[in-house]
Amino acid sequence: MRHFFGAIILLSVGVTLSAAQTAPAPSGQPFVVEYYYKAKWGHADEFLKLFKKNHYPLLKKEVEMGRMIKVWMDQPRYHTTEDGRWDYRVTIVFKNATVANEPFDEDALKKQLFPDQGTYTEEEQRRFEILDAHWDLPIKTVDSDAK
Repeated sequence: MRHFFGAIILLSVGVTLSAAQTAPAPSGQPFVVEYYYKAKWGHADEFLKLFKKNHYPLLKKEVEMGRMIKVWMDQPRYHTTEDGRWDYRVTIVFKNATVANEPFDEDALKKQLFPDQGTYTEEEQRRFEILDAHWDLPIKTVDSDAK
């Protein structure tokens, strides 16, 4: 019985901490997410080519629609250690946290922009096959002047 109550307490603390860590930004504020891509050695250029061909047009369309405010891509100027290495970072500024987290039917856009769905699907599969890692990082601005 003691183990049961201990498990309940741990579960409730974990849920509380999880909710606190993922609390969205105020709904009227832009919501920024960085998407990191680490390609297998020798495949970064292929990844970039496929990204520009198949994924970037979708992101640009969502900017045109007003769902996103801005999208850009960065790459490191120099190399780092292998465990910290990433090849491309795509930063997306969403209109707000609600828009960023609500369901969005991207399939309709994919069909509109890429009529040859067979080729599109194969190339997108390849884009992810050549990745060693991919992670998403929501960004919270820190007010450096606040006391």
